[in-house]
Amino acid sequence: EVQLVESGGGLVLPGGSLRLSCAASGFTTAIGWFRQAPGKEREGVSCIRRDYGNTYYTDSVKGRFTISTDNAKNTVYLQMDSLKPEDTAVYYCAAGDFCHLGFAAGMDYWGKGTLVTVSS
Repeated sequence: EVQLVESGGGLVLPGGSLRLSCAASGFTTAIGWFRQAPGKEREGVSCIRRDYGNTYYTDSVKGRFTISTDNAKNTVYLQMDSLKPEDTAVYYCAAGDFCHLGFAAGMDYWGKGTLVTVSS
């Protein structure tokens, strides 16, 4: 069984920071974050290969977001800095065999999401 539970979402001012956490049970090679805003398609944000540590980011968050893992705790984090209103979305932790930010359906396991709202 693989279960993913997100936490850390909330309301933050533009330019602020949040750190999302995803506590996982079981193990998959790839784990990362997708997000979805109302009326928009789900998009891949970041992913990490837990075997070699390769990281991937969608262009819109490069330089602002950082993904990391604590394998001892079986937890993945997304540090989000310099947040923008367009980052507002429900953020989902997702896991599977491969990192493919452009193909959400390729992920095998999903958390229930945590809401991030960036607004003044």
